[in-house]
Amino acid sequence: MDKLLDQVAKDQLVEDFKVVIADAEALLRATAKNGGAELTELRAKIEDSLRVAKGRMADVQADLMLRSREAAAATDAYVHARPWQAIGVAAGFGLIIGLLSHRR
Repeated sequence: MDKLLDQVAKDQLVEDFKVVIADAEALLRATAKNGGAELTELRAKIEDSLRVAKGRMADVQADLMLRSREAAAATDAYVHARPWQAIGVAAGFGLIIGLLSHRR
C-alpha cells in the first residue's frame, strides 16, 4: 500500500514539475525582448537549468513507468497463482473502504 501511495506522490510530483517547467519556458519567451546583459545571462542560466531538469524528469518518468509495469506484472502473476487469496484481499479492502466511507 505504501508503494502505491509513493507511486501516486511521484506521479503528482512529475506532473507538478512539468507545469513549473512550462511556466518557466513561457516566462523566458515573454521576457526575450527585454534587454540587458544581466538579464540575457540570467535567461541563459535558466535555459540550461531547464534543459537539465527536463532530462532528469524524463529519467524519473521512465523509471516510474518501468516500476509500474513491474508492479502490474507481479500483481498479475500473484492473482493467477493465488486467485482465492486475491479475492479475499480485495474483499477485505472493499469492506474496510466501505466501513470508512460509511462513517463519514
